[in-house]
Amino acid sequence: MRGPTAFEDRRDAGRQLATRLPPSTERTPIVLAMPRGGVPVADEVAAALGAPLDLIVVRKIGCPWQPELGLGAIAEGGVLILNDALIHDLGVRRDELDAATLAEQEELDRRIRRYRGDRPRSPLEGRDVILVDDGLATGYTARAAIGAIRRAGAGRVTLAVPVAPPS
Repeated sequence: MRGPTAFEDRRDAGRQLATRLPPSTERTPIVLAMPRGGVPVADEVAAALGAPLDLIVVRKIGCPWQPELGLGAIAEGGVLILNDALIHDLGVRRDELDAATLAEQEELDRRIRRYRGDRPRSPLEGRDVILVDDGLATGYTARAAIGAIRRAGAGRVTLAVPVAPPS
């Protein structure tokens, strides 16, 4: 039996998420997906709202000796968000952090070219934006994406994820 927060898959999560979003102040907001897992979720949200869908590319910066442990994140548009306390506690050296950041920047640039080709990202200036991912763990990738969206001049930004810790 499915509980109130259970989802069949990412598309089902997107359909359910769309019903819980607050009304936009704009007639048609733009939905931005964080690839890869956020794309099927965002596709359903955009379809339900009749809104355009685009991508925002973000990369987690992993710890050099434990890549799944995020030290921060980068987003297109030159946004960098770091967990300074964790970096300090782990004793990550500046050269190690710089190397990890550079590697993720190169991968971010590659993915932007792969996903978008020559097409520029949709203009965001003054627009209501609904940022969608499939889940939230530490929140650093979402923070980086929000930073990039705000830097691009967006109006209201709503973060929408179907799975997140209660905190």
